[in-house]
Amino acid sequence: MPYAPQPSDTNLSRGNVFIEEKGLVIRESYPPQIALGLSGNLPNPCHELRAVVSEPDAEKKISVEVYTVVDPNVMCTQVLKPFTENIELGTFSSGHYSVWVNGELAGEFDS
Repeated sequence: MPYAPQPSDTNLSRGNVFIEEKGLVIRESYPPQIALGLSGNLPNPCHELRAVVSEPDAEKKISVEVYTVVDPNVMCTQVLKPFTENIELGTFSSGHYSVWVNGELAGEFDS
């Protein structure tokens, strides 16, 4: 996953991401492939997007933590950087699932 935390992130500062829209992308396949669609803004062009996707819990809740990382020693233009990305969640066994992004419901799906 291109937005997974990297080993080099330990040298970077963690920041917030400003999510304006979120929703699920359900691809018509068998089994269905699920992705999380996100759009919003990074604090500035030097920030990099990160996402940590948890395995479903006992209630079939999938938590996704989305944040940014940045080198605190780099000077950067202070302007928001828009982004639109799909975070692949994968395929899931039968059941009803909910996807939460930074503690907010992004959507539900049946597999």
